[in-house]
Amino acid sequence: MTATLASMPSPCYRVALLIGADPEVESALANVLSPEGWRLRKAADNDEAFAIAKACVFDLIITGRHTSGREDVAFLRRIRSVRPHTRMIILTDDSTPGDVIASMREHAFGYLSKAFSIEALSETVHMALDSPCWDDGIEVVSATPQWIRLHVRCERQAADRLLQFMREIADLDLPEDERRDIGIAFREILLNAMEHGGNFDPAQYVEISYVRTSRLVGCRIKDPGQGFSLEEIHHAAFANPPDDPTAHLAIRDAKGMRPGGFGVMLAKHMLDDLIYSEKGNEVLLVKYLPGAAG
Repeated sequence: MTATLASMPSPCYRVALLIGADPEVESALANVLSPEGWRLRKAADNDEAFAIAKACVFDLIITGRHTSGREDVAFLRRIRSVRPHTRMIILTDDSTPGDVIASMREHAFGYLSKAFSIEALSETVHMALDSPCWDDGIEVVSATPQWIRLHVRCERQAADRLLQFMREIADLDLPEDERRDIGIAFREILLNAMEHGGNFDPAQYVEISYVRTSRLVGCRIKDPGQGFSLEEIHHAAFANPPDDPTAHLAIRDAKGMRPGGFGVMLAKHMLDDLIYSEKGNEVLLVKYLPGAAG
């Protein structure tokens, strides 16, 4: 006799569920999951996936590109009703900034739209594998595609996930190298806030406000620390004397700090404006859009 779906044994720990037929995505997932000891199971569509997820526990669910972002967010809500802690990565070729924001509200683990690269998918899956205890870390305080307020836990993985979401929301009409530079600058300043203001303490949060107008993209980052003065920071690259561009590395090593210290210098080079508050625990990042120079 064929077993009913409800009586099927739940898969063992470390099983992912892929929705839809997509050989390219399936191959990429196998390359990431198999070496880590994960198994991959497939479902034809969201309805079948929901029925399977009700009966079996999955650590990761990846949606198919054939459904829209709105459909996948609705599916995520259904999954949350029966499996509230399952990580979900949304893949879609039909997306809007509003869909990305909705996925953040519903605590999607990742979101990749349009012609995403297999490398980006692999990176997102690796992040999911590296978070054994699923806990979101990104709280949407208020959001429209033009103005978003967030609280983000002081963890490196939360910063990397947020950068991916923001790339999808912003969808800037800029050359690829400029978009990449903006992402690097945002990540560096965010990590600085998490490290020096929040001590990478998961109990601490960074406040982020993102604003998009017809002329510019702006981002305010506020950390929970006591602030600082740029003139007092000798462990950062921008403070190096002209004849010794790596002097700060020795200072960082002596203080037992991680390698780096180039964040502020990189951000100043890649953005149009980088403005710190008087206290030093808030910073405003500004990038003007094409045609806004006047």
